[in-house]
Amino acid sequence: MKPAPFDYYAPTTVAEAVEKLAELGYAGKVLAGGQSLIPAMNFRMARPGALVDLGKIKELAYIKPQADGSVAIGTMTRDTAVEEDEFIRKNFPIVAETVSYIAHKQIRNRGSFGGAIAHADPAAQIPALAVLLDAKLKVLSTDGERWEDAVDFIIGPFMTTLEPQELLAEVVIPPLPANCGCSYQQVSRQKGGYAQAAAIAKVVMDGDKVKDAQVVLFSVGETPIRTEQPNKVLAGMVPSTELIESVAEYVGANECDPGTDLHGTEEYRRNLVKVLVRRALLDAIERAKK
Repeated sequence: MKPAPFDYYAPTTVAEAVEKLAELGYAGKVLAGGQSLIPAMNFRMARPGALVDLGKIKELAYIKPQADGSVAIGTMTRDTAVEEDEFIRKNFPIVAETVSYIAHKQIRNRGSFGGAIAHADPAAQIPALAVLLDAKLKVLSTDGERWEDAVDFIIGPFMTTLEPQELLAEVVIPPLPANCGCSYQQVSRQKGGYAQAAAIAKVVMDGDKVKDAQVVLFSVGETPIRTEQPNKVLAGMVPSTELIESVAEYVGANECDPGTDLHGTEEYRRNLVKVLVRRALLDAIERAKK
């Protein structure tokens, strides 16, 4: 298949990009990495009247450590750059770990960190990661800038709060707390394939007790799912295998909404969630203790 006809624009500055988006309105669509949008256009699942390609805007590609320990990542920063950045690997290892599971190296060389969040694929790693880590998103338009939490930004499958004239410019990830461990777990049919189910956990320990436990699921609902049971049960407790097993069992039964397709049934995916939540929590707890 080939895409429906469209106009193409390649601005070289952010100002040019937001002006063009404002001019195009609902006919325009931002092209970042294009690793998801272009296939959708080829199948005519997406039919934008015009593309505004951000690839030539160098000011949108950066990784900047901040004074408070957070990191700002420009929306056009390639996934490979994030995966291999030394500051990221040292201070946010879960980011590098999670990004390494995205498809294959060639895809990560083209895919963009912010573009994945703006695309909001419910089976994508980076939107779920942004939700887990409480990322803050900077959105630009001709009216100026606004900030939004990642958890509020994604409102449905391939749906965000972005207006047609806006673009996601920057992702800011706050510093991880002390005694924090994270873990990424997924099951896919083949290496580099979409996850049939996945869980990312972040656990903060206070001595031998859990201070905070967060788990975000994806590929088992219309958006990344921030679960409630892990922190509700584990916070303030010494985490035993039995306690974690009960949490995983509850999450698999009650806090996800997987569908059935030719790759697996709903029952199968709920069981995957149970297994992955257990693995993610156990691994994150062990890492937090180191």
